[in-house]
Amino acid sequence: MTGWGSALPDKVVTNEDLAARLDTSDAWITERTGIRQRHMGGTTSELAVEAGRQAIASAGLEARDIDILVLATTTPDEVVPGTSASVQEGLGLSCGAFDVNAACSGFVYGLVVAHSLTLAGMRRVLLIGSETLSRITDLDDRSLAVIVGDGAGAVVLEATGGPGELISFDLGADGSLRHLLHCPHGGVLYMDGKEVFRKAVRVVVDSSLKALDGAGLGADQIDLFVPHQANARIITAAAERLGIPPERCVVTIDRYGNTSSASIPLALADALDTGRLTPGSLVLLSGFGGGMTWASAVLRWGG
Repeated sequence: MTGWGSALPDKVVTNEDLAARLDTSDAWITERTGIRQRHMGGTTSELAVEAGRQAIASAGLEARDIDILVLATTTPDEVVPGTSASVQEGLGLSCGAFDVNAACSGFVYGLVVAHSLTLAGMRRVLLIGSETLSRITDLDDRSLAVIVGDGAGAVVLEATGGPGELISFDLGADGSLRHLLHCPHGGVLYMDGKEVFRKAVRVVVDSSLKALDGAGLGADQIDLFVPHQANARIITAAAERLGIPPERCVVTIDRYGNTSSASIPLALADALDTGRLTPGSLVLLSGFGGGMTWASAVLRWGG
């Protein structure tokens, strides 16, 4: 990873804002989710373009240098065409572009796909996770309105001549659980919160352990754990079971809410911007989401 960027809508919605019109409170939301505010607004393509532009610039590149665009999203601007087409135009790219939808696991799925593309000969891949969950949420439903946020995160991946930074990964899905978290065409999000919580902790731990085993590492060797930002209690429970202390976890859900496939790249960008990653750092990414899907990856940071 040689460049990164992030984008958030200007509109900030605090817990107090939600409490003013819903049967809830700042204390209730914070205790159950860890969220204090979230950003809402914009379109998936607009946010992706801004994050992608920052990532390309921070890598010291120009649009013509990108060989392919991979966009992870579960909230496309349209059913057809893929939102990656709009992002490609917005960034002025002259390369292939396609969408990946694995819900909140989408960024890690996209990372593995991007890695495969570099092995196939692509030199530089722009990988973006972008979401506008507020567009598919009933904002009068306090169980979900307090959770979702909008945003985008992006990274530039460049092929290397030696060992790559992606050491190992684990991808999985269980379609029999798709009823726990879904959104029909023209409808709004539905989530069975208790069941998602219960299964999420288990799949994050299991998937992370598989990725760590593939890398020949123990959790005690991980310098930074960057999980999907779904719920602060899920992050805490998974980290405790893995044996990763709080100071080695990246938590941004308090500021951004749940941004689905944008949450891991946003958290990664936050860690980079605050100097929490240095060359040689070992990083564990892990996400889970509707499908039910899950995905984990171990990276050695060298960007």
